[in-house]
Amino acid sequence: MSISTTGVLTRARTAARPRPNRRRPSLRRWISPVVLVAAWQLASATAVLPPEKLSSPWTVLTSAADLVRTGELGDAFVVSLGRVGAGFAFGTLAGLLLGVLAGLSRWGEALVDPPVQMLRTLPFLGLIPLFILWFGIGEETKIVLVALGVAFPLYLNVHSGIRTADARLVEAARALGFTRGERLWHVILPGAVPQTLVGLRQSLGLAWLALIVGETVNADAGLGYLITNAREFLRTDVVVVGLVVYAILGLVTDALVRLLERRALRWLAR
Repeated sequence: MSISTTGVLTRARTAARPRPNRRRPSLRRWISPVVLVAAWQLASATAVLPPEKLSSPWTVLTSAADLVRTGELGDAFVVSLGRVGAGFAFGTLAGLLLGVLAGLSRWGEALVDPPVQMLRTLPFLGLIPLFILWFGIGEETKIVLVALGVAFPLYLNVHSGIRTADARLVEAARALGFTRGERLWHVILPGAVPQTLVGLRQSLGLAWLALIVGETVNADAGLGYLITNAREFLRTDVVVVGLVVYAILGLVTDALVRLLERRALRWLAR
């Protein structure tokens, strides 16, 4: 009887232990991409999709290998990464500073928010001629375009995150004798972190979009220049290679921000 009871208790303890929640990637998510690539290859092989309209996946793959071997793709990658890195740094700094200023002060909101809201509605393509007149056709125009793409969504999320801070937590901190600076540092800014990270993810997506726009206008290096040059010679395979690299860079940077988001939220929850 005791042996049976011991066995039951052992199994109960084992069942009560929390099991790690490991989410394995589902293979079902690969079905539609594989089917699309297979249909693309079939359409190219049967001449339904002519190569001057869109090269086959195999041609795109071999062209990517050739560009990597010659170093042309690597050089363009480094140039584009430097531009988006510089623009992202300036845009992040501007978005954070303006968002905090407008979120913490009503005078700051009154002075900062109207011009930011007006500027963010302007399309990138409409600003390019003006930026060329101001900064020329060098790197400055492309970096400023990326910085604007980063700053606006980050500003909106930082401003909203600060303004929507939990009033009960702020009141509790005030009742505990926290100063204004302590309430800001320990309650308001940590509460705005989740929405700020959402804005950071949005900003990264727009950073690559702004880079594409900037590099296809008056560029002599980078992925955008590679795509534009290939378009002139009807090299749709190289165009697709450049677009795929843009997409991969966007996915990788988004994954890095999501990793940062998980770590930051876990740290705040302690």
